[in-house]
Amino acid sequence: MKTALERAQANAYPSGEYVGQQSFMRAAEIRRLAHQARVGPGVSVLDLCCGVAGPGRMITAESGCRYLGVDHCASALAAARQLAGNLPCRFEHAHLPPLPAGRFEVVFLLETMLAFPAKDALVGEVARVLEPGGRFAFTVEEGRPLTPRERARMPAADTVWPIELAELTGLLRNAGLTVIWRQEHSSSHHATATALLRCYRADSPQIAGQIGTQATAELITAHQLWSDWLGSGRVRKFAMVAQKE
Repeated sequence: MKTALERAQANAYPSGEYVGQQSFMRAAEIRRLAHQARVGPGVSVLDLCCGVAGPGRMITAESGCRYLGVDHCASALAAARQLAGNLPCRFEHAHLPPLPAGRFEVVFLLETMLAFPAKDALVGEVARVLEPGGRFAFTVEEGRPLTPRERARMPAADTVWPIELAELTGLLRNAGLTVIWRQEHSSSHHATATALLRCYRADSPQIAGQIGTQATAELITAHQLWSDWLGSGRVRKFAMVAQKE
């Protein structure tokens, strides 16, 4: 049975676009990114900060890839393992970086590059574990660093580190990664953020009963800010694929 929070999240997405993701990405956008990264049968995929692995489970089921999801939250991984059922998904508990040992054809980082202040260290680790010709498929919140006033307003601001595209492209290039595909999702992610905000507000009493009043208030505040920032262009959202030389 879905929790109040899960019901609100599911109701915010168009029909068929919610697959358990904890992000603004729609299922069709996740599929497109996986396709551009050439995920297919037998392709080795490392999914960083996978959470309950809604996108990872969908990609594994539809493509037949060899999937490893990594996250620092033990409870999220326990849920991911249960939800994966008989899918050939593996999961590991780890704080990133460093990344797990091994080589991979594709590394995913969906909706969580924002949380890494030292993006050069992260990108360097991604390049290290990618096979030659391997692809780094990710989303990024593009924009100037937050001002002190913006940081004061945003809950969990220590996990909110946007980056400008020119700087990010330089970090990728320095690590031996070349951008081969990019698509902007600012408009659709603004719509998703706004829909989530509406659903969280409508179900706030039930959600507060699940996660607490303060956490619910912070959830609503954060989504109000994301809706404002994406709507005004303060932050733009991109999906990208960079290939290792």
